[in-house]
Amino acid sequence: MKRIGKPWIKLKESMEEEDYDLISQLQERCIDLDQTALKLELDYKLGVSYDSGEGIQDINEFMYFDGEKLIGYAGICSFGGPWEVNGMVDPDYRRQGVFSKLFELVIAEWKRRGSGSILLLSDRNSEAGQKFIVAVGAQYKHSEYEMFLKKDALVADPDQLAGIVFRKATNADAAEIARQNAIYFNNEEEISTEDMILQVEEEISPEDIILPEEEEKRGMTSYLVEKEGQIIGKVNLQLTSKLGAIFGLGVLPEHRRKGYGRALLLLAIEKLREANAQEIMLQVAAENSNALNLYKSCGFEETSTMDYFELRP
Repeated sequence: MKRIGKPWIKLKESMEEEDYDLISQLQERCIDLDQTALKLELDYKLGVSYDSGEGIQDINEFMYFDGEKLIGYAGICSFGGPWEVNGMVDPDYRRQGVFSKLFELVIAEWKRRGSGSILLLSDRNSEAGQKFIVAVGAQYKHSEYEMFLKKDALVADPDQLAGIVFRKATNADAAEIARQNAIYFNNEEEISTEDMILQVEEEISPEDIILPEEEEKRGMTSYLVEKEGQIIGKVNLQLTSKLGAIFGLGVLPEHRRKGYGRALLLLAIEKLREANAQEIMLQVAAENSNALNLYKSCGFEETSTMDYFELRP
């Protein structure tokens, strides 16, 4: 263990290239030595820019340095729902209170912003991460499997994709995307687009609305999927220099059990392959056995399990 000689903390509203490089290097070191996964969303966050002209408004990036060396990191990320908090400490600098201090600052920011409950993330195989989360009083919420597409996975049969069209979403589709997210991920009854528009106007603050065209600037492209002019589902695709990712895939209830889920997934894979993605990954709720079986049948295999714990005010 190395003793911390010149500690200082850097707080940022958004991530810059310099931060990204340092955090990525620390992430690679931790993953390599710990053999556990992290969910830091660094590529996504690099595309987020806040330029209010008034200095830092909200802190999302928490970095702990020893001199010029980054030894700890915690980050806040949100996709229109509760905050997700994940972080790490250099293996040579652990058991010196580094993450406890970063987490203390995260909690102070959480209370200042009054964001409701937050989710703390830990790889199931991270003993230290699991113990820390339990110690701060968070309660287990759910788990997600991270899955990667095998190199020899099948190629889509054109007949399976006949008549199915990907349409890139625009800001005018924000309410429809919010409606589908509510159906797929919040266990709500199916609701109309009109009702969702009212809900967005009455209950959701502007900062919580995910605008597809803004998301695309950050590297996350939303697609609505159509069959014979009817919207049947949606999916989000993200591509970095190395990795293609599939998020938020879903088929509307009235269009299920017709093979559209498989077709939508295969189309997403083809889109990412056409964009020269070297690897393709997705995440799926552990309890969603139907989706899990679909992904496995299309060539995905589980690589890690991320546990989510909820911390309430």
